[in-house]
Amino acid sequence: MTYMVYIDQYGQLEIMGQGARETILTPALCRAARGLLDWTQTDLAEKAAVSRSTIRDYEGRHHDIHRATEAQLRLAFEEGGVKFVEIEGTGTGLCLPTA
Repeated sequence: MTYMVYIDQYGQLEIMGQGARETILTPALCRAARGLLDWTQTDLAEKAAVSRSTIRDYEGRHHDIHRATEAQLRLAFEEGGVKFVEIEGTGTGLCLPTA
């Protein structure tokens, strides 16, 4: 796969392309978000308009998901009330706001 290279504002070389960035929604976060909402894979599939097999295979680390699929899953979680928070030095975490 071909990627474009650009120089960022600090003069560092960066690679552009779908495979160049890390996903925010990891398989573990996907499972955790479902757990917070008490959703099955089928529930998530219906709310995100993706197949249950896509979720099953992603959570089982059988394959990666496309950006658009990740966006659909995140939107479903966010509409369900899950908040994705960036924790400095740790990565992305999840929470449910209190009442």
